[in-house]
Amino acid sequence: MRETLTPLPEPDPAGARPPPRVSKKSRLRTYFLTGIIVAGPLAITIYITWWFISLIDGWVKPLVPASYLPDHYLPFSIPGIGLVIAFIAVTLLGFLTANLVGRSVVEFGEVLLARTPVISGLYKGLRQIFETLFSANGTSFRTVGLVEFPVKGTWSVVFVSAPAGPDVQTALGEENDHVGVFLPCAPNPTTGFFFYLPRADIIEVPMSIDDAAKLVMSAGVIQPEDPQVRLQAMAASIRAAQNGQATGPEAALEASSRRQEKLVSTE
Repeated sequence: MRETLTPLPEPDPAGARPPPRVSKKSRLRTYFLTGIIVAGPLAITIYITWWFISLIDGWVKPLVPASYLPDHYLPFSIPGIGLVIAFIAVTLLGFLTANLVGRSVVEFGEVLLARTPVISGLYKGLRQIFETLFSANGTSFRTVGLVEFPVKGTWSVVFVSAPAGPDVQTALGEENDHVGVFLPCAPNPTTGFFFYLPRADIIEVPMSIDDAAKLVMSAGVIQPEDPQVRLQAMAASIRAAQNGQATGPEAALEASSRRQEKLVSTE
């Protein structure tokens, strides 16, 4: 008598496995962290903006007669009136300075300040700084570079400012083209070290000043990211959430558990 063999069931392919379920606790934690990521920067931005507007209003409003302020006629205070008045006043001052009459008045005032012993040096230094930072043809930080500092083999992020002046270049030697660089300290980039280096010792990096400042303030945690890569990651997270799959740390834990299950099954 011929024996009939029953075929064994074929194993389910990996793609037919249903997606792992995410617990309510994990979803709640993900939603909470997402809310913090969205609300945190927004709240801090609103707070700083409100503080700046209140500061300018406190400076400008006492200088304006009360009869010219809307607060005198309304039962409530309108924030930002002082900021608007300051903006109009500064713009009008720039317009007058660009004309011949306004330029003559400014030059006359500078002559008076130049004759004052202490104020003259302070005014000249501040004006040079403001012209460098805010002028259209100024020489503010526009390039990011890497220098070998503090020891050989370690590289630090620097902001390249301007070439060395004639006196500094002559003192350092004409054979090398020296340039001034600012080495910011982390996590506060407003403090640091300024020194001159040969241009050949600086490796320029195709990075914006904003990205470099974020890199320094975060101590390397926030890296410059391609917008396309960011959009692709966001799209992948949205698709995973729509399919009921975990993302982020939960996805890593589930992937690790699946690998362990495969190892146990093979043994």
